[in-house]
Amino acid sequence: MAVKCGIVGLPGVGKSVLFNAMTKGDVASGNFLFCTTQSAMGVVDVPDARLQKLAEIVKPARIMHATQEFVDIPGLVRGSSKGEGLGNSFLQDIRDMDALVQVVRCFENPDMPHVEGELGARRDVDIVDMELIIKDLEIVEKSLERHHKTAKGGNKESQIMVPILEKIHAVLNEGQWAATAGLYLEELHSIKSYCLLTLMPVLLVGNIDEKDIPNPSANPHFAALEALAAERGWAVLPICARLEADIAQLSPEEQPMFLEEAGLAEPGLNRFIRAAFKLLNLQTYFTAGPKEVRAWTIPIGATAPQAAGVIHSDFERGFIRAQVIPFEDYVACHGEHKAKETGKMRMEGKNYIVKDSDVIIFLFNV
Repeated sequence: MAVKCGIVGLPGVGKSVLFNAMTKGDVASGNFLFCTTQSAMGVVDVPDARLQKLAEIVKPARIMHATQEFVDIPGLVRGSSKGEGLGNSFLQDIRDMDALVQVVRCFENPDMPHVEGELGARRDVDIVDMELIIKDLEIVEKSLERHHKTAKGGNKESQIMVPILEKIHAVLNEGQWAATAGLYLEELHSIKSYCLLTLMPVLLVGNIDEKDIPNPSANPHFAALEALAAERGWAVLPICARLEADIAQLSPEEQPMFLEEAGLAEPGLNRFIRAAFKLLNLQTYFTAGPKEVRAWTIPIGATAPQAAGVIHSDFERGFIRAQVIPFEDYVACHGEHKAKETGKMRMEGKNYIVKDSDVIIFLFNV
């Protein structure tokens, strides 16, 4: 299952630089505002060292990573919801996302003007927040007006929707995200089709200078992001987009030395992609055989039949049982055969909740 993360933020914060580094893309980026004028989509592999360990045992023809889609959304400014800047058409693009990655500028550069005149991490987040809130408020108000009318006529669906929409309207009207409305699971399901922007999970990314890498929190702008993330229960990550763009241009042989000089154990993009993957409460399980070793994406809490259905709907429909080997046991036993001999392989039924990194063989009959 592919999931989409929209990369949002003010103009000139480094969204497109980050996007290009991840996707090996060529979205326009430069030292001027509104350099990016249309949304762009790219698919990236989710870095996972476990796949290589499995491949060393199985010797497959190919390795298939879990994947994730990222969409570079042109910069939002004050009044975007009302047509300012490049207008509000990109707010509709954001509605198609599953999660938001908001990039915030935390570096000084006299050659690159800030759209607000000076750096202010918390203010920048608030500006983007307000544009999303205003757009959601417009949708909720229109829907409330319609449902109020039909609820009076006895429409049962509208009678259910009115109190839910009123909850959301109350928090949006106070300048808060719809996610703070305290909705129950049933209520969230009822409004899923509205694709409200302010119900999406958020990852804050502070685009820092290279000199800040050893201690990002010493950068007052990134420190402000950390405080804001703690208040809202959001994840936050420091990254130097310009350095990541340079790393992405290097060959695999050249990267280790460059990373060591920069004081990085791995490219920051790896941490970024994994953090975005985690944002949606996703996990992976593995299949391993001579044709391929593959990571499959499933929601945390998925049952064995649901996990099988990600491979093919027939697997879920005709599910019999799953042969499960924990990743650590698979590696320790050097494969399926010894794991089975030593009792590390378990037979699991329809109610089994798949765990992250399980190696699974599905038995089915259609």
